[in-house]
Amino acid sequence: MNLPKTDTSLFQRLRIILVETSHPGNVGAAARAIKTMGFHELVLVNPRFDDVLSNPEAIAFASGAQDILNNTRIVASIDEALHGCEFVAAVSARLREFSPPVLPPRAFAESMAGSQHARIGLIFGSERFGLPNDIVMNCNALINIPANPQYSSLNLAQAIQLLTYECRVATDSALSGIHHIGFEGKLASSDEIDGMYRHLEQALIAIQFLNPDNPKKLMPRLKRMLARAQLEVEEVNIMRGIAKHILDLTTKKQ
Repeated sequence: MNLPKTDTSLFQRLRIILVETSHPGNVGAAARAIKTMGFHELVLVNPRFDDVLSNPEAIAFASGAQDILNNTRIVASIDEALHGCEFVAAVSARLREFSPPVLPPRAFAESMAGSQHARIGLIFGSERFGLPNDIVMNCNALINIPANPQYSSLNLAQAIQLLTYECRVATDSALSGIHHIGFEGKLASSDEIDGMYRHLEQALIAIQFLNPDNPKKLMPRLKRMLARAQLEVEEVNIMRGIAKHILDLTTKKQ
């Protein structure tokens, strides 16, 4: 399914901001993480290396997300990076005594997917020092990723992947309900399913798997099991084809 890219879509409104990133490979991996989830805007604030976007390690770790690197902006201050943003969230494993409201990733994503903010800034700190308190305190929210309390530090690209994944899922749901990947056929009607059950019951009786005089709970259990599958028309036809083949075989043997 191709999601519409409009000015109101979170795919167009979310800006990923990396502050004082140390390793070029992490910038490349971040670009890859962003692209795989359908986002595109990456801004670097004072990265350690001025040539980070052309660094061979960044290009290698981007692994096909070169277009994201090509369009990445490098700025000198967090104020410049946040220009135009109406909502700003910081991502940190370290909670502060004085901080904006703390949100888990999913709550943040769901809130932003349904918001009308023109631009949303999502800030990640450096690998070595994280984010300084003055940046966190000026944000609208602090996002804390639930993790092992004894080892809660995620790799930078992993954290970006997790947040952008949650944003994608929330956006999919906001636009079109739960998003299923792959082909989806037409769901079978109750009449079609009832016909399948009758056909299947006849086949099971024919091979003496089901005793019509003592059926016990076989058919109700089969119905319960198959009901969880939310059968499509083609799947019902397959089941009826199996039942027909069984009946044809048993008729020939008689």
